[in-house]
Amino acid sequence: MAITLKSLVTPFLLCAFFILILQVAAENPISEAEDESAPILQVSQFKGLLGVLPETKGDLEGIPILTYPKPTPLPKEFDARKAWPQCRTIGDIRGRLWWSFNLINIFQGRCGSCWAFGAVEALSDRFCIHYNLSVSLSTNDVLSCCGSFCGKGCNDGYPIAAWRYFQRRGVVTEECDPYFDQIGCTHPEGCKPVYRTPRCRGKCVHEDQSWAKSKHYGVNAYRITRNTHSIMAEIYKNGPVQVSFTVFQDFAHYKSGVYRHITGRRVEAHSVKVIGWGTSVQGVNYWLVANSWNRDSGDVCP
Repeated sequence: MAITLKSLVTPFLLCAFFILILQVAAENPISEAEDESAPILQVSQFKGLLGVLPETKGDLEGIPILTYPKPTPLPKEFDARKAWPQCRTIGDIRGRLWWSFNLINIFQGRCGSCWAFGAVEALSDRFCIHYNLSVSLSTNDVLSCCGSFCGKGCNDGYPIAAWRYFQRRGVVTEECDPYFDQIGCTHPEGCKPVYRTPRCRGKCVHEDQSWAKSKHYGVNAYRITRNTHSIMAEIYKNGPVQVSFTVFQDFAHYKSGVYRHITGRRVEAHSVKVIGWGTSVQGVNYWLVANSWNRDSGDVCP
């Protein structure tokens, strides 16, 4: 399921692999940046980490839009990690994956694959929430095997196409097809140049595993009406959702606390996973979001 944050009128809290608070009021952001005097990085220095292509009407044709009625009761604060504590993929947010008793760190690295990360993360969470199946699905499968249907791989993609790929082709596990960049990069200056999109393997890295048997399929792909209540209701009922939002140059300097766009021009759209919402001690409503950059791009999740 993919939705967009571009028209949201409420503040937006962002939990990266850690936690950051991002205010995205539609017209007048009111949150604070950690260091307003920090020099603005050149667009080329972190644009490669952003990777959402603008969707056309044709891309969205046949995709249903879900709306929740206003009377739907919702709590003032919600954190999917606490609501479904058995689903560790929600809290690990692709940063920690356990297999064979090894700790594996996975980030985008030198690739504009946020569109694939956000989709795979949310789907992994929902397999646990709805089917009690603890599984970390492969970003690499979607990134390398979806082809032009999903966009341009490491050079941007369509989030909604990733969800259609889940329906049509399925997605294997991270253990079967690990992410191609196991080294990563230093946020954000060291994340260039962008790597080429990896080739589709079509087989698991372990010979005793079957690519076909490792596939997990999505039931359907749909969008949520662009209003705060419906987005909250969807998360509360079904689990984390994937969203896209516009990034400005000064976002590259975010480290902790509350972010507000102060200076610098619009760069590109970025895709993340929303896992909840709440209100800060200052009375600012926010979204709790998971990013896929690296451990230098936000506060550590509690």
